Amino acid sequence: MDRKILIVTGDGGESYETLYAVHRFQEEGDIALIAAPSKRRLNLVMHDFELGWDTYVERPGYCLASDLTIEEVVVSDYDAILLLGGRAPEHLRNHAGLLEVVREFDRQGKWVFAICHGIQILVTAGLANNRNLTAYEHIRTEIEMGGGTYSTQEAIRDGNIVTGQTWQSHPDFYREVFSCLNSNRF
Repeated sequence: MDRKILIVTGDGGESYETLYAVHRFQEEGDIALIAAPSKRRLNLVMHDFELGWDTYVERPGYCLASDLTIEEVVVSDYDAILLLGGRAPEHLRNHAGLLEVVREFDRQGKWVFAICHGIQILVTAGLANNRNLTAYEHIRTEIEMGGGTYSTQEAIRDGNIVTGQTWQSHPDFYREVFSCLNSNRF
């Protein structure tokens, strides 16, 4: 399809979400590039849900090299951006350059996709206001404080933004993502 998709993560990014995204876009013939604060091998993690735990557990995951730095991103070169979850977003949401990149995707009317904790970046960029969004359940307060409405759906689309709850939402999330990319309009 020759679409270019910018995937954003960093150290502590969710391993399964990252690899699934890269492979899923490649299956469709898209070019998927990983942007991170620096161009190097990233240390990803795996989050899982264990019986008896109130929250997820974290284990070391696969490593994956980033293709470019956030500073090297030229928004007009891409069709969409995907903000992944894991622990990386708690740090990435403080990256002023990334916040501007995300805002520019929105200003240009391009697709903005986010899953799990990646929604923290959307909220910090100011894109939650008056939007229906979903995310990992413990991000609900951040969405609401950012002016958005939290949805319990696995995946939801609001205009040019599609959000998903967790890696367990991949089937619903990517059905919506590819519906958007294949229609190329809101």
